[in-house]
Amino acid sequence: MPVKLTLDVVLAQRKVRARDLAARIGISETQLSLLRTGKVKGVRFETLAKLCLLLECKPGDLLDYDPDEADLDRDET
Repeated sequence: MPVKLTLDVVLAQRKVRARDLAARIGISETQLSLLRTGKVKGVRFETLAKLCLLLECKPGDLLDYDPDEADLDRDET
């Protein structure tokens, strides 16, 4: 997957504990752990908005894109 969550990096930069963040945004520690490790296929905009609010960042600070990992069906002619 070319889109990756960089939540761990932002948590470390802000010195925020994952347990505290999970409680404040209303998700389980397990769900936050899955987000932190990138083991999810998507994230709700509502959750993303809460993360940004509490971490004082923008969505782009939590997401990264690696085009080398893109798995696009390209028509090679």
